[in-house]
Amino acid sequence: MDNKKVRPFGFKDKISYMIGNMGNDLMFFLSSMYLLKFYTDVMGVSAGIVGAMMMVSRFADAFTDIAMGQIVDRAPTRAKGKFAPFIRMVAGPVTVSSFLMYAIWFKDMGMGFKIFWMFFTYLLWGTVCYTAINIPYGSMASAISDDPKERAELSNWRTIGTQIVLILISVVLPTFIYYTNEAGQTILSGKYVTIAAAILSIASFIAYMICYHMTTERVKFESKHEKFNLGQLLKSLITNKALIGIVLVSLLALLAQLAYTNMQSYIYPNYFGSITAISMTNLLGIVITLVCATFVVPLSTKFGRKNLAMFSAIIQGASFIILYFIHTDNVWVWTVIYEIGYIGQGIFSLITWAMLADVIDDTEVVQGERSDGTIYSIYSFARKCGQGLSSGLAGGMLTMIGYKATTAFDPEVVNGIYDITCLVPAASYIVLTLVVIFLYPLSKKRVEANTAELRRRREAA
Repeated sequence: MDNKKVRPFGFKDKISYMIGNMGNDLMFFLSSMYLLKFYTDVMGVSAGIVGAMMMVSRFADAFTDIAMGQIVDRAPTRAKGKFAPFIRMVAGPVTVSSFLMYAIWFKDMGMGFKIFWMFFTYLLWGTVCYTAINIPYGSMASAISDDPKERAELSNWRTIGTQIVLILISVVLPTFIYYTNEAGQTILSGKYVTIAAAILSIASFIAYMICYHMTTERVKFESKHEKFNLGQLLKSLITNKALIGIVLVSLLALLAQLAYTNMQSYIYPNYFGSITAISMTNLLGIVITLVCATFVVPLSTKFGRKNLAMFSAIIQGASFIILYFIHTDNVWVWTVIYEIGYIGQGIFSLITWAMLADVIDDTEVVQGERSDGTIYSIYSFARKCGQGLSSGLAGGMLTMIGYKATTAFDPEVVNGIYDITCLVPAASYIVLTLVVIFLYPLSKKRVEANTAELRRRREAA
């Protein structure tokens, strides 16, 4: 767009984009951390069924994500921009559907109805509504700025917003939604989870509205008008090495991170018997990420995002391998080793969205076509596959070790919880390291060359 008519990129852009991500994450992390626990311990549904539901719904996203990507790419650029209008349109439906997943008022209904309601609301929220707002939100980063450094700053601030949400969801919230019963066991309160879901849904809606009104899209992209060709899309995916790399990186990273996120609702209250530890561990992780945020942009500029991603995967995988072999009963030994590995996760989370913008630019250079919405939808689907696989594995393995509300504190069950919490992330990070080294092609040199080429093309046009 004409730079004379649009204010320059600045602090307002970073804050507004961060707040929009907070709207996403308030619902996302509540679901990731507590929905499995809510349905197993409060609603009485088998962990295997809940995990299967989460996994199946994520693969159903293959259709809704690609469809939404096409809708976004074909949407006209309005006065507010190409992507922001979707945020205003979907903010209401996505926040209401999120609240409906935590229906404590159906606790005493028949099991068939509870499973139906669980599937219906989770599909409505995750597969339809969350997709419809998350894809345009994520695609919008490329329109806010075309400068790699400014995009890195957006990714940085987006992650800072995530850390703020994590303070609320993983540090503060557990102190309100857990209680100790007469036997001294730590139990999840379904009533307070539902109240929390209502409050967080309202907060998400407000965050989306702030993001919509404060965001400025500076880069104008033409709308697609040609007929959608699925075969051509699949062909371009197969030949796009950068996209294949980021898809696998994202899938494995989410599988590792959310496998741990799902299991922390079991390992801390059931194995370690400590809610204080879960809050402290998560708070330390947030502090580590915020410290990393102070230097990750210059590191990214100096070494490149590919090298930082490789380092982060190695350090995270090593921490879980060590924890598995020492099999400690001391929650503070666990915390120290885990937090050392968390340095890698902090760095990775700060650069991941900038890596996606690099892939979008690389695709435009190679194919001569800008497809922010479509590429982001494919990337989003990969992330959701990671989410689904993590939930499916967690639910299936909990069922395999015999986890039920009645066996939740048996010695063989809690030891199984420990093993699951270590092994799934460790294996995921090992494979992730290999993918970054051998499959992801966007080195620092190539990213800089792509940026220069795209600027040359736009100036020429």
